Amino acid sequence: MIATYRLALLLFFITLAACGRQSEVRNIKLGHGLSVDHPVHRAMVWMGERLSEKSNGQMRLEIYPAEQLGSERQCLELLQIGSLDMTKVSAAVLENFTPQMEVFSLPYLFRDDSHLRNVLFGSIGKELLLQTEDYWLRGLTYFDAGKRSFYTKNKPIQQPSDLAGLKIRVQESPSAMNLVRNLGGSPTPISWGELYTALQQGVVDGAENNPPSFYLSRHYEVCKYYILDEHTAIPDVLVIGTNTWRRLSAQEQQWLQAAADEAALYQWELWAAAEQEAYDAVTAAGVEIIRPEKALFADKTNNMLQKNQVNDVIYDLIQRIAASE
Repeated sequence: MIATYRLALLLFFITLAACGRQSEVRNIKLGHGLSVDHPVHRAMVWMGERLSEKSNGQMRLEIYPAEQLGSERQCLELLQIGSLDMTKVSAAVLENFTPQMEVFSLPYLFRDDSHLRNVLFGSIGKELLLQTEDYWLRGLTYFDAGKRSFYTKNKPIQQPSDLAGLKIRVQESPSAMNLVRNLGGSPTPISWGELYTALQQGVVDGAENNPPSFYLSRHYEVCKYYILDEHTAIPDVLVIGTNTWRRLSAQEQQWLQAAADEAALYQWELWAAAEQEAYDAVTAAGVEIIRPEKALFADKTNNMLQKNQVNDVIYDLIQRIAASE
């Protein structure tokens, strides 16, 4: 009888210990607006696997894609109040919360892909990730979002004047709206999830984005002209709310940052393959790829760089980026 009691007591404490260990698992909720086929989402899934491995199962990433938890701006607001842990947003959307991020939305800022990558993962990029802490957000790393170009429904664009009178969907970014205005178009902010219908119904005449997003969103079904003016190279930013970050132990922060850094490198590898896949697929679907003279678009938007001479913070960043290798 005593032996049976002792055995039952032992099993009870083992069960309690197991429940305790299970409750110690740290679940991190990450919401974003992209499809599950997108290279950024695939990199996030891989990040979750690495985080679980690094933490020996003590941390787990729960990913909610395709705007399940809201638009990019809504997800950022949820981070700020602590209702969501992490999200992925374009740096263009972040400029509404962190003015210094505006520099990434300026046209023709980077000489080439190597220049962009060196800036993002060098001292300038790391500095900008931490600037967001003043707004209850902390940047962890950058994902490649390629170069943004215009696509239109009914009219091919060979030069800036061809954009005159066209309603072009842009992100909720003052810089993006200014860029389209400088080129003669009419900027129209619309959430990503509503854009396909807006294109179908003629609410807008076109939009602008990178090749994988143009393809995976199926916007090529509506827009048959893709114009490779490559006006901006705006990165995506992986962001965590400071409320969540400060709840993590130093070890948990280290695991999460390391997993994010590795996922960024992996995502940049995925991106090149995704771009080629996108070009092949939309061409096969009948989209006309137009390669205009970029200098015409650069000349029309050069004043956006010059105007920032009155903004010491942004102009200093422009000069530092220009001087970097």
